[in-house]
Formats: sequence, structure tokens, C-alpha cells
Amino acid sequence: MIPQETIVALATPSGAGAIAIIRLSGKDAITIAAEVFQSVSGKDITKQKTHTIHLGHIVDPSTSSGQAGKVYDQVLLSIFKGPNSYTGENVIEISCHGSTFIQQQIIQLLLRKGAKMAQAGEFTLRAFLNGKLDLSQAEAVADLIASDNEASHQIAMQQMRGGFSNEIAKLREELLNFASLIELELDFAEEDVEFADRTQFHDLLERIEFVLKRLIDSFAVGNVIKNGIPVAIVGEPNVGKSTLLNALLNEERAIVSDIAGTTRDTIEDELVIDGIGFRFIDTAGIRETKDVVESIGIQKTFEKIEQAQVVLFLVDSSKLSVDSLALLKNETEQIINKYPLKTVVVIANKADLLSLEQKNTIQATIDNIHFLSAKHKEGIDELKNTLLSFVNTGALRNNETIVTNTRHYDSLLKALEEIQKVKWGLDSGLSSDLMAIDIRSALHYFGEITGEVTNDELLGNIFANFCIGK
Repeated sequence: MIPQETIVALATPSGAGAIAIIRLSGKDAITIAAEVFQSVSGKDITKQKTHTIHLGHIVDPSTSSGQAGKVYDQVLLSIFKGPNSYTGENVIEISCHGSTFIQQQIIQLLLRKGAKMAQAGEFTLRAFLNGKLDLSQAEAVADLIASDNEASHQIAMQQMRGGFSNEIAKLREELLNFASLIELELDFAEEDVEFADRTQFHDLLERIEFVLKRLIDSFAVGNVIKNGIPVAIVGEPNVGKSTLLNALLNEERAIVSDIAGTTRDTIEDELVIDGIGFRFIDTAGIRETKDVVESIGIQKTFEKIEQAQVVLFLVDSSKLSVDSLALLKNETEQIINKYPLKTVVVIANKADLLSLEQKNTIQATIDNIHFLSAKHKEGIDELKNTLLSFVNTGALRNNETIVTNTRHYDSLLKALEEIQKVKWGLDSGLSSDLMAIDIRSALHYFGEITGEVTNDELLGNIFANFCIGK
């Protein structure tokens, strides 16, 4: 059911600024705006063409008899007539000055004239309901707004333009064509005829399975790009963890001190490297301690290691001896064994204090150890390149479809399971009626992604995460 009320909301971030944009959408958007807008040229905006902009004033006409209306602001008013608008409805955008007082006065005036406050994501919801966007494109709008690096922006733009939707829609259409033939066979069950070419159907299932697996595999990269890669910096107290965090961020984010145990809690910050977001976590030093506060910090360190995908294990290379090297190798192996699914990078800090012979000795004992000096910012670029190497950006560079949405990922997994059932049934000579059940299920999960199959609860969950003006 498409809502009929005209809605209004602030489309720009709340707070004072140079300008603010107030958006109206609905069948009465233009007539409501006409009641409060006075064009400087005397134009009647109800008679103006779509996609035009007009200079004028917002005026409250409801004043005492004989008095001129109260002028709130000089504004630019943009007209977008449905269906050629973002929502598919009549849309008015009022660009006013950014005073919070002006914003609220204009919105309250529009509410008095019959508009209703928009709910979170209601403009985009109406765009979906009016067929301007499918569901995956609508979700990409939220991702685009939230994108904070080049890679996440690129993926969101690709999905909003329909790259993912088109790929899914094409697979669904081809499967639907064969499903129709299979269903037709059920009407002629007694004649024992086959309308669907089994060889072509098998080839189609192979192709769908291949595409689904590729999309499912892309989620590992997509999720990382969308949310950033959590990187935990761990090690004993005073090995330079906070100094390394400051060097990576190129700012004094963490307190640096010669006193062991300075970092009592975890410190987090983000860094974008070549368009990929990394969330660095400077943790409390791991050691035996009777300090209650420091103990809590160390406990949080292990919690952050659990959450991280990459662990930077930092050691003070100036204190490494033949005996301590064997101990370090043992500690490294313990961390790797304890967290087998995580990438552990061993970093020898204070490498500026080492001779070439000492470095060679350490390298001979610890595989793939990285040398750097956080204090002098030496080896930082090499470490950033190492971190980038953990992200497979090939699909991103080739502009392939990358899945970033958990809901899409779940539907793809379920669709793949049903496709594999159909494929097994085809190879096993299963009857058409049983295969048809699995085909319908696969089509259902394809439809869930683009919104051809949906319900109010699903839509509510999706659009509740949007901001109010979108």
C-alpha cells in the first residue's frame, strides 16, 4: 500500500550551516508549498514546469486580518513533478538559510498546512514502492551516505546504479523461464512430455551456481571494505604500541610515556590506505600485574584480539637476544595457534638501534618479521603496504559486483542451497513436481534481494536504519 500523505523533513544534517534543504514529497507537495511561497516574479508555482528553480520568500499567511504575512526567509524552491522525481511523487525542495530557527519555523509552517513529518528512510521507501529503485538499490543509498572511503563509495555507487540488481534479475529471469516450462509439464503429467530441455537447464544451473558462489565469496572483501579492517596492536608494555599508532595516524592520538602500563584501556582510530579503511586498536600491554585498572585493560586487550582480523604483534628489537629470540618465536607460534583464523604480523620496533648483523640474526629465527622505527616513522609505509596486501582488491579494481550487505549474503546462501538441490534432482532424475518446489524456493530468495518478494517487517527493518531526511 503506497502512502498518500505528503511528508516533510530536513534533508540536510541537523544544526546550523550556510544553507539547509527541506524536502516535501506527496501528491499535495506542490499545492502545500504554494500556500507558503511567494515568488519574487509573481509566478504561480502550481503552473510551473518540472525541474525548475524559483526565487522567493517563505511567508506565513495566517496572520491577523489586514496584516501582511510573516516572512521567514528568502529561499530557492525546486519543483520535481512525479513520476520524474526521486520518490516518483511530486517533490518540492526548499533551500533556505541554515539557521536552526528558520529550519524549524518553515517545517512547522508546512506541518500546519497539512504535511506530515517523514519517518526514517520514508523518502527512499516511497521511491522503492513507486518503482524508482529496487530494494538492493535502496539499501545502496544508505551505504552511499555512510561511505567514508573511496572503496566503499565505489561499491555503493555500483550497486545504486543497479549493477548487483541487474545481475540477480538476469539470473532470476532465466530461471523463471525454465520454471514456467517445468510447471507446464505438471499440467501434462499424464502425457509424460518434457517442455524444458534438460541439457540447457543443467547448463543454466551450472552458470547460476558459479555466479552465486562468486557473489558469496565477494562478501568477505565487501564486508571488510564496508566496515573497515579491525587491526589490534598488541605486545608487552613500553614496546612502542602507542608510538606506532601515532605514526600510522600521523598524529598524537595516544599518550606516549616511558612509564610501563601507560595505556590502561584500548584506543581506537581509523585510517584509510589506498581507499581501504583500517580500524587500529592500541591495546594495553600484556604482562603480569597487580594493578586492578591495568588488569582490566589487559583483559580488554584479549577481547580486542578476538574482534580483530589482523594482529600486529610488536616487540622491542633492541632487547632481543639469542635466548629471547627463541622465546619470541614460541610466543608468536602460541598466538598463531590460539587465533588460527587471524593474520598475525610480527613487528620488530626500534629497528634503528640494530646493526645489519643483528637484523639478519632475527630474520633467520622469525619468519616474515617486519622491521621499523615508530619513533622515527621508518618502515611505516612498508607496513601499510603489507596491510593492503591482506585485502583482495582485484574484484574492486575490475569493477566486479561485490556483496556488502549481510541480508543479501544470507539470501544468496539460501538461493545457492536451493539451486544445488535442483541440480541434484535433475542429475538424479527427480520428478518435475519435486524439482518445481526447489525452483520456487530459489526464485523466492532471488526476489528477496531485489524486493520482488517482501513484507512490511522486512521493509521496516531496512528503512529504520536510514536518516530522517532520506
